[in-house]
Amino acid sequence: MKKLSDTLKEMGVEFTFPIEIENEAGKETHFEDSDGYWRKSEYDSEGNETYYENSDGYWFKREYDSEGNETYYENSYGHKTGTPRSANTCEGKVVEVDGVKYELKTIPIEIKNEAGKETYYENSNGYWFKREYDAAGKETYYENSYGLKTGTPRSAKTCEGKVVEVDGVKYELKTINN
Repeated sequence: MKKLSDTLKEMGVEFTFPIEIENEAGKETHFEDSDGYWRKSEYDSEGNETYYENSDGYWFKREYDSEGNETYYENSYGHKTGTPRSANTCEGKVVEVDGVKYELKTIPIEIKNEAGKETYYENSNGYWFKREYDAAGKETYYENSYGLKTGTPRSAKTCEGKVVEVDGVKYELKTINN
């Protein structure tokens, strides 16, 4: 990481050591001394330190629950405790929208109808398409994220196949029969 003092020098900004920066809550976010030692910290909206790094190469990451309890810790020495939020998924959980229950599924999403024909696909780059078929299995509608549309869509009062985002992860809604 480039030292803040080097950046300030390049910009022609005058400064004295030590360089100390605090966030709005008065927590130190950056420190650098004249020997080249530096450290930086990041905080969540509750003031919990979520990341720390220093010029010796040491770092750590922390995650907290809504009550401020540490739920995950990892450092540059390989020590880990807890489960990172990114590993926690809503895959398979059920949500209810307008009285209909849906099961959440992660990206990439590939949905097929009872006949095995693909009705919806979405990848992590945001590309998607959907298809509809008649009772004989003939494609009657196609639409994709590039704006291409062919045929006439059925009007359905369901969220089946719709995509929702929870904690930065996309899920497809799937109807669950009661």
